[in-house]
Amino acid sequence: MLEAGGSQDREPKPLLQSLQSLWETRNMEKLKQEMEAGFSALEDPWTWLLEVLETCSGWRCKGRSLGTFLVKGLQEWLMKNPEGQPSGLKLRKLQARLFPLLAQCQGNLLDPLIGIYELHAADRNFLLGQVNHLYYKDKFKEMCVPLLFQDRMDLVEAFVENHPDLQQQLLRFLDTWFAPDFQVKEVTREFPSLKPEKVNHRLLNRTMFRLLDKFQLDPALCPNVVNQKHLSTLKYLLYKRFVEKTMTEENWTDHVQLTVQGNQWLQEQLVHLLVHHGGLEVAARWAMHYGLPKERLPRCVPEMMERLGQQEREDAPEQIRSPDKGRSKAHCYHLPLPMEQILVLSTWEALEEHKECLLKAGQIVGLDMEWRPSFGSVGAKPRISLVQLAIPGRVFLLDMLALLQPGGAQEEEEALTQFFREIFANPNVIKLGYGMQGDFSQLGKILPTFQAIEKQLCSFLDLLVIQKEIRKDSPGDLQKVDSGPKARGRRARGLAERGLSLLVQEVLGRPLDKAEQLSNWEKRPLREEQLLYAASDAYCLLEVYAKLLKDPSSFGLSPETLALLMMRTESAEVKKSGGQLDVADGSPQQEENEDSNPSSVAAPSISTPEVTPAQDFRVVCDNMLQGLGRHLRCLGVDAQILENADDHRKAAEIARQEGRVILTSGLPYQTLRSQVGEGRCFRVDCAQKAKDQALKVLEHFRVQVTLADIFSRCQACNCNRYLKVSKETMAHLVKMRGHPTGEEGAAPESSPPSAKDAGRAMEGRGEGLLQAPDSGPGALAPQLPNGVPLQIEALPAGVLTQEELSCFYCCKSCGKVFWEGSHFGRAVSRLRGSLDLPEGGGSLYGASV
Repeated sequence: MLEAGGSQDREPKPLLQSLQSLWETRNMEKLKQEMEAGFSALEDPWTWLLEVLETCSGWRCKGRSLGTFLVKGLQEWLMKNPEGQPSGLKLRKLQARLFPLLAQCQGNLLDPLIGIYELHAADRNFLLGQVNHLYYKDKFKEMCVPLLFQDRMDLVEAFVENHPDLQQQLLRFLDTWFAPDFQVKEVTREFPSLKPEKVNHRLLNRTMFRLLDKFQLDPALCPNVVNQKHLSTLKYLLYKRFVEKTMTEENWTDHVQLTVQGNQWLQEQLVHLLVHHGGLEVAARWAMHYGLPKERLPRCVPEMMERLGQQEREDAPEQIRSPDKGRSKAHCYHLPLPMEQILVLSTWEALEEHKECLLKAGQIVGLDMEWRPSFGSVGAKPRISLVQLAIPGRVFLLDMLALLQPGGAQEEEEALTQFFREIFANPNVIKLGYGMQGDFSQLGKILPTFQAIEKQLCSFLDLLVIQKEIRKDSPGDLQKVDSGPKARGRRARGLAERGLSLLVQEVLGRPLDKAEQLSNWEKRPLREEQLLYAASDAYCLLEVYAKLLKDPSSFGLSPETLALLMMRTESAEVKKSGGQLDVADGSPQQEENEDSNPSSVAAPSISTPEVTPAQDFRVVCDNMLQGLGRHLRCLGVDAQILENADDHRKAAEIARQEGRVILTSGLPYQTLRSQVGEGRCFRVDCAQKAKDQALKVLEHFRVQVTLADIFSRCQACNCNRYLKVSKETMAHLVKMRGHPTGEEGAAPESSPPSAKDAGRAMEGRGEGLLQAPDSGPGALAPQLPNGVPLQIEALPAGVLTQEELSCFYCCKSCGKVFWEGSHFGRAVSRLRGSLDLPEGGGSLYGASV
């Protein structure tokens, strides 16, 4: 029931009173008839509906209400009676009145209201002016809170996009929701129709950091959310130190101090957490070190501080001692080199002196890189600090911080790039790595020209690929390596060996000691333990490779398999399923030479990547990249898109079954990449717009888009087959369904398939293939030959009267109807430069574009 709201002194109009009476009796048939008759009698139903929404409050509640019924009823009535649609200044005034109401309505009313008042085509600057008006009236919160609770962040972002003041206001306001004393009940008291469970802090946290990056704002705007981020980092560090026991005390102390710094709130949180994880003494020493007030500490900590009062506070962190009960180093892999053979190269002269032995023909180089872990914290992004190059009998550690000084000369960057080019693109030097794509990406950030070198990478063996083969078909004794009681106990505590450490254990019998993995690699000088760890990570690759070459059969690998992997011809499988390009080097995979000697490891030659036509490129986009998937379909790419409820692993399933490349972003990338063949998973930057993401994908996989590809696929269902229907037949079908065919109202434009590709897929004119419906508004929709209903109800009034139209094209999979429009020409103009399309005009369904 609609209840009187802000203007209670205004009496409801007679039509509203009549409709309220029928609503209370639930006489829906009579109500519908009365409503349609009332709309027809009104001189201005658009203004009438706004008056109802402004003066009544019942429509704001979730669920069925008379207000909801009226909004959707008017939308349906206007489809049948489009005459008299307001325009110009009158329409803009109605839109201005509607705008504040959008923030109060439920999500199911947003689209109908936007459609009735044509907000989708409204002047953007005018609407943003309304936002400014609300802002200066201190109504910003009233506008954005309901939209946030309805998961309409897209609308909020659109409103603030070009207004820095609004952007800052939005982030400051959202930050208040992360304050320690924030109560969701405060928001729900102000907005009674909202549900507290809609405040998803984890999702909101990610959104806020994305907005900070998108709008390039200072994180200091959001002190509370930054504190929560740092608190999560502290919890992770405590877990690594006191639960896993895989982090040394010195590394842990360094990272804790970097995270907490002078923030008293974080210092107090650290002490509270240490009481549970490290004990009272450890917590008390840290409280003394930071000089925290006793009244803000856990009850037992001040008592412990009294006992320890004689110790100097400045020395407290160094005096903290918690037992290292982790893995004994005696049971870990030992580097078979003396310290004298671990050479730190921090000058250009030292690098030049040892370059020759690295480039010697037939040399085998173990490769790894290290950088300071960020733990997702806010601030300067970590950069590669160390590059390890191991050869038999020696390890070189390239100090990247010394070789590339901030603000250094351009010549230094070019010289280092040339050094890596001579190694990575040298077919006579075998490079060994383990899951190096992340390392190469980090290296590309400090050496932008390295990205071109990565595409020329040859004679490179990723031992992660070998590990998958080992675990896929390993003999019984190897399977037992990680299945004993101790291993099961470690797995139960989340401490089972993983990654390279597991491979070293499987092949060499002992895991790596990872205690220094999370070191602060930017701190100089590097400790001896750090040098040993860095050297071991690179040198163990040489020993694993030698053991596999010596006896591959004991690990379930034939010499042929090892040679094939070395030559990067494992993608014969990829070629059969669509000829996609390899992600690691961007070049097509080479076919195996039948006459080659399988016992020897040959180096592949560098070949020029071939171009893939858009219609032959097949991808699956995870549910975080739905916009990218639709944009690729617009360009003619065969793109399957996961639904919101789909698990990310479904992408790997589809990729394996249908020979597709996975497009994903964020954390799922590592998981998905391990489930498909190499080169079949590509990470997309979700901070970019869909158009820029698509161009990046096309460039990486060298996909050629032609004029004929644009709109050759249905963006709704991915189908590329259409049925051609003449305008006369379509008008007849629409008339039989009871939809308007008059010329009133401007018809929005559809995005049609391209003429060339669509024409190739058509089957005649198609009129005789359609199954005609019965007559009348309630009749069933006409069907395509395969039983798919034709979506003619989506055709806007007036489109059938456009003289330049001669036919329509119906998607054979979903029944969506397309027609010629200026949208195609505009899209081609926008894409011509970036896609290198020809300058000359083309034609779409016979019309010049």
